[in-house]
Amino acid sequence: MRELGALCQENAGEADPTGSGPLDGLTFAVKDVFDVAGQRTGFGQPTWLATHLPAEATAPAVGRLLAAGACMIGRAICDELTYSLDGENVHYGTPLNPACPERIPGGSSSGSASAVAGGLCEFSLGTDCAGSVRIPASYCGLYGMRPTHGRVPLEGAAPFARSFDTAGWLARDADVLDLVGRTLLDERPTGAPKNTRLLEEGRARPHGLIAQDAFAVAGPLTAAALQPAVERVSSQLADTKEVSIAEEGLGRWLESFRVIQAFEIWQSLGAWVTEHRPALGPGIRERIAWAATVTEEDALAERRFRASVVERLDELLGRDRAVILPTAPGPAPRRGLAPEALDDHRRRAISLLCIAGLAGLPQVTLPRAKLEGWPLGLSLIGPRGSDLMLLQLARRLA
Repeated sequence: MRELGALCQENAGEADPTGSGPLDGLTFAVKDVFDVAGQRTGFGQPTWLATHLPAEATAPAVGRLLAAGACMIGRAICDELTYSLDGENVHYGTPLNPACPERIPGGSSSGSASAVAGGLCEFSLGTDCAGSVRIPASYCGLYGMRPTHGRVPLEGAAPFARSFDTAGWLARDADVLDLVGRTLLDERPTGAPKNTRLLEEGRARPHGLIAQDAFAVAGPLTAAALQPAVERVSSQLADTKEVSIAEEGLGRWLESFRVIQAFEIWQSLGAWVTEHRPALGPGIRERIAWAATVTEEDALAERRFRASVVERLDELLGRDRAVILPTAPGPAPRRGLAPEALDDHRRRAISLLCIAGLAGLPQVTLPRAKLEGWPLGLSLIGPRGSDLMLLQLARRLA
């Protein structure tokens, strides 16, 4: 267990099932951002751990899993304040990527992915704002789910960027991914496709939209490696066609995401950072400093642009379409690279990941490909509220 470096030691914690149900006999790890009664939440940051008391109540998302019969084996290490996609925490170390040990696991749900890929548990609970479930799932060869925004409760989780934050989950097995989803997901939100039930039951098939601009961002090597997986996914759909997601370019969508996210992060964490002046690691320190400079006017302008993105994607997806795209621009980078060496990879990654984030849409990533022997995920983004449809697709494709 210690060889993986996936679980917290300073604030280690377990929890027994509180009930019985579909998750009986399954074990899971909880990202160190969720409260569990009697345990301290560390948020990947020693000063945060030192300045917060043990939780009085368990986060509802964790409570649902325990009530359904699952057993919590521990708290999983995350990136510092979750403000990274790499999985390298200067304070607590880098959890092992069991699929490629010389490469990073991805973050910020790094320990959550490592624990599942390393066989410590069947699934794990994480969070996904800019891609913090989807990226480690892709890098570690796992299934990962980012739900429709707001469809899994986030009460009892450390604050970050609330208009993007979701509680997501990772698993080695598509059936387990689906079982966890049926446990965590609230009733279908308003605005969900009316024919979703037929799609979820397999009596209708969604239409596929192959996002050419997303594949262009990933580059020709990744696109070629994913082509067999695209063909396999297409065989389970009614039909497919190529589309361009962003008329303005995904780089423009990335900038909108970054500005709004940074503004919300400073609103959530700025007072604490100012009061306690924590020692922050490389990359995190610079992002937090930049977040402090983003003004309300900056955020307002980008929120107006974001509204046009939401309208564009809702129109594109309609009631029964799914976007097919790379989860990440490539396999996991090597461990120990300087933050500036990862900047281009990070920007390209968020250009892909911000699509679902800006619009609050569900996205599932499937471990369907490899590039030079390293895992590579393929993703499906569905209409708002089509989470179970995506999970059923993942099961059929398994």
